[in-house]
Amino acid sequence: MSIKRLSGAHVPHYKNTASCAPVRMPAPAKVTIPMGMHIGAPCTPVVKVGDLVKVGQVIGEAAGFVSVPVHASVSGKVTALTEIQVANGSFAKAVVIESDGEQAVSETVVPPVVETYEQFTAALRASGLVGLGGAGFPTTVKFSVKDPSKVEYLLINGAECEPYITSDTRTMVDDADHIVKGAMTIRKFLGVKNIAIVIEDNKPEAVEIFRKKTADIEGFTVEAMPSLYPQGGEKVLIHNVTGRDVPEGKLPLDVGCIVINCTSLAFISKYLETGMPLVEKCITVDGSAVANPQNVIAPIGTALSDIFAFCGGYKAEPKKILLGGPMMGIAVPDDSVPLLKNNNAILAFAEKEASLPATTACIKCGRCAAACPAGLMPMQIERAYKLKNVDELNRLKVMLCMECGCCSFVCPAKRELVLVNKLSKGMVRAAMPPKK
Repeated sequence: MSIKRLSGAHVPHYKNTASCAPVRMPAPAKVTIPMGMHIGAPCTPVVKVGDLVKVGQVIGEAAGFVSVPVHASVSGKVTALTEIQVANGSFAKAVVIESDGEQAVSETVVPPVVETYEQFTAALRASGLVGLGGAGFPTTVKFSVKDPSKVEYLLINGAECEPYITSDTRTMVDDADHIVKGAMTIRKFLGVKNIAIVIEDNKPEAVEIFRKKTADIEGFTVEAMPSLYPQGGEKVLIHNVTGRDVPEGKLPLDVGCIVINCTSLAFISKYLETGMPLVEKCITVDGSAVANPQNVIAPIGTALSDIFAFCGGYKAEPKKILLGGPMMGIAVPDDSVPLLKNNNAILAFAEKEASLPATTACIKCGRCAAACPAGLMPMQIERAYKLKNVDELNRLKVMLCMECGCCSFVCPAKRELVLVNKLSKGMVRAAMPPKK
């Protein structure tokens, strides 16, 4: 089933903070740093209550191949080893650090020696980097390629197609040199000839910057794509740039591609220069309930309440708080939850924007199918789900759903189609035979 070129939804942009250069907030009084902020095995805490830690110090060791270490984002004292419920509803071990306000840097923070491909992937692992576009996949795993000659395209994802979010835009505008340098580093170790940065055409400043900076770099192109959500979806991006489709159950590497978020790439360049691991994030803070929307650089583990307070607090009671954008973001129960590595925005909405519309009967208009970037049939999936027909769900390829929300967005009946798709995938997984 092919990705359809330019299928999707014309969502409103609301890029209110695009001109707001990021502001670094002071270290909060305490941070709560989960040991599981990535796809794969959570880390094992290596500190105990009473320990003094510094910024960049390892506080959680990776527990497997699909895992990366976690580092202290503030200097101070470990006051608790606890368990918290994170945004997706699961529970994770966490280290609570009371900040001393000094932000003293650990002696272990030194630039890594990277002269070989093996040293490069080891450095990625040590940095704690995960996909900063939202997925949270450990970057070292993505670049652990057995045969580098099979990588034909490096695609830099700067689409940032979700409404409100502008943190990647600011990276492209303010830190383009590090993005280019990071891409050249990957070319050095993988030998990839074709590099493209993909930017939606509603970011003309970023497009112009990269056209100037890459004009003399052979094989480096700037793809200014139409602003159509979800242009930044990995499979959509691959198809729209290369014409290739990632088969069900396969990875981008299976079609000769590696996709990396632009902010992730800038971080790689900085880490190789400084040795400072992933301890802070640039995030967009916006929404109708936020007093002063802006882009903020905050230590990982900072409570959302502290970040909102830095932005002037709330101008209206927040009825819904999201980690991420309004299309694929995760709603959290309150603002006490901590900022994670893969968060690119926190949004707070007042009652009007947070209220869900009433649903009505499906009118069989087919708009959901027309908008689906994976060519699925959401209305048929909804019917199969209600009938608990797992065979039909498999026939309809529900596992290809990327949960982008286009179907729900365009539905005139306001059916909760993306929720049904998510539940349908759970039903399919539950029916799978156990792995031996």
